[in-house]
Amino acid sequence: MTVTRAERLAAQLREREVDVLLVGAPVDVRYLTGFTGSNGLALVAAQEGAGQRFFTDFRYDTQSAEQVPDVFTREIAPIDLVEAAVRGLESRSEGARLGFDDAATTVKQHTRMRELLPAGWELVPCGGLVAGLREVKDPGELQRIRAAAVLADAALREVLEQGVVGRSERDMAIELELRMRRLGAEGPSFPSIVAAGPHSALPHAEPRSVPIPKDTLLTIDWGALFDGYCSDCTRTFATGALGEAEREVYELVRHAQSEAQAAVRAGPSGREIDALARAIIEAAGHGEHFGHGLGHGVGLEVHEPPRLSRTAGEQALRAGNVVTVEPGVYLPGRFGVRIEDLIVVREDGAESLSGLPKELTEVS
Repeated sequence: MTVTRAERLAAQLREREVDVLLVGAPVDVRYLTGFTGSNGLALVAAQEGAGQRFFTDFRYDTQSAEQVPDVFTREIAPIDLVEAAVRGLESRSEGARLGFDDAATTVKQHTRMRELLPAGWELVPCGGLVAGLREVKDPGELQRIRAAAVLADAALREVLEQGVVGRSERDMAIELELRMRRLGAEGPSFPSIVAAGPHSALPHAEPRSVPIPKDTLLTIDWGALFDGYCSDCTRTFATGALGEAEREVYELVRHAQSEAQAAVRAGPSGREIDALARAIIEAAGHGEHFGHGLGHGVGLEVHEPPRLSRTAGEQALRAGNVVTVEPGVYLPGRFGVRIEDLIVVREDGAESLSGLPKELTEVS
């Protein structure tokens, strides 16, 4: 029998000696219950065979009936969902423990929960429990992320076929996002980045209403949101003839990206993979020009654990993680290069979900 996500979470609660976990972050609620509305909350009990509970309001009565599985008892709350959930706990003569996400709970919410808790209950910080489960993707999730990546690649190919030089960065970004929607995406997984020339030296440049010039570098960072799951990819193109420095930096970044991607597999930590790419860029004299982390997890959110960075912990990458590998070199006032693939971590290596070539490609 397939173990449900709620059952896996319940097993972790038993290990922590937590009786019930309150799950309110929309992305975590969706992961556990399938509910896509904006106001939902789950109470997951640790005890095997205990009924799980789901709360929403009147607006989502029909939607939740269609989306939330029978393992959850649905309750339509006329008041604040957290208040309804906490008030619904029974008083206990002995100590009982209610877990909550301390990373997402405000001081005001925490104070109110303490006021409402029945006798015999205490609040226990449990931030990151659901996020930890989300790090390893199941086959259905991988299928959705793969579909998002294929869709995003197809959209960019169509936009590039219409020509680049002379169009504004903003126009290209808008057209790219429209094409992703027309191909079936719910929308972009993040605001698209289109940055040419010196503007490409800004890692998170915002597209401008200025024409893309000839004979420069053009960086495009984009992704699709498909069936709730995200993709993320970056390519840097040439719009004509380039100088020697631009080509050297491009090949440096491509080499660092290739070596880091080849090292991705279950076992090494994100910090170790980051260090490998960073050492290559530092040896070429550009360490100060690579200021961000090498990558991040992707799934229901476009930025989620695990991280590939200097500040990442020692946790090993696991089979089923989906991460980006995206080194970059940014020379202020001159140009920038970033190359990014979306990667599935496997036991013996990595599978790239990004289909566009990484050799320097000229677009006109």
